[in-house]
Amino acid sequence: MDLAEFDFELPQELIAQTPLPDRSASRMLVLDRARQTWEDRQFRDLPAFLSAGDCLVLNDSRVFPARLFGHREHLTGEVEVLLLRPVDSAASDWEALVHPGKKMRVGERVLFPGGLEAEVIARREFGERTLRFHTQDRVGDIYEEFERIGHVPLPPYIKRRDEAADRERYQTVFAREKGSAAAPTAGLHFTPQVLDACRARGADVAFVTLHVGLGTFQPLHFQEAEPLEGHRLHSERYRITEENAARMSAARRLVAVGTTSVRTIESAMREGGLREASGETNLFIYPGFEFLATGAMLTNFHLPRTSLLLLVCAFAGKDLALAAYRHAVTRSYRFYSYGDCMLIV
Repeated sequence: MDLAEFDFELPQELIAQTPLPDRSASRMLVLDRARQTWEDRQFRDLPAFLSAGDCLVLNDSRVFPARLFGHREHLTGEVEVLLLRPVDSAASDWEALVHPGKKMRVGERVLFPGGLEAEVIARREFGERTLRFHTQDRVGDIYEEFERIGHVPLPPYIKRRDEAADRERYQTVFAREKGSAAAPTAGLHFTPQVLDACRARGADVAFVTLHVGLGTFQPLHFQEAEPLEGHRLHSERYRITEENAARMSAARRLVAVGTTSVRTIESAMREGGLREASGETNLFIYPGFEFLATGAMLTNFHLPRTSLLLLVCAFAGKDLALAAYRHAVTRSYRFYSYGDCMLIV
């Protein structure tokens, strides 16, 4: 397959820069794979597509203020750090993207407001750095430092600095487990009232945890002759508890909310089934993939030429998915993290 097959034209004005005042007010394009059709609906209509025996699968990972701004030791130029995940149990060493990255060599130090410091201790496979944080003997959780000086890690296609309101809106209402460098955005549409309406239809709700990092939002870069099928994604951590595994195993149909939930349950199925589990996944889903667990999927609209769009095309079928995307453009749907959504049944 050629990555160029997964492209589409998107006017810049359709990229949502701010969330709607009401989380649940988004539009929802519903794709029916069996009928090869779509229809324009509202997200609030989601419960109407659920029934007894269904189970919504939600990613409860919590975004933390993973974007830090500092400067190189003895220099004044700004350094931007996007924390991806801790690599030790004490959370003092972190995988991170650093900008400007080429100038940051092993041994260099970055100074942040309030006395927090980090040293570059390694370069990594996908261009990341490993940073070791030093808190100058202060007592407290490193996450408290990030909460104090960090910024909400809004995606680069949102052309503004984060605001105070983003700390609440770039977070699902069911977020619990701290660790994501980006929101599982399909879950941003839910309110407690919508979840109650889904349960009233007889649907169950189960939670999984996948901490969103480079594997989810990493661009796909290929050499001209490199096959798409040989690409590897960066690993991300996931966890399924015994209680939630039992809920999913008892369901007639799993309705995965977001590509991260899809990757979690499909990874689990390949590692022994829907049971209590934790580990890492670099599962790359593209057309031709055999889905073992996912029965329906709710997802936002994604960037062209990305692993997320390939996953949607794998589940819906490439022709139907890309035709629906073109329809969404003509109907001025709002795209990406703060945008509208698509339900694929």
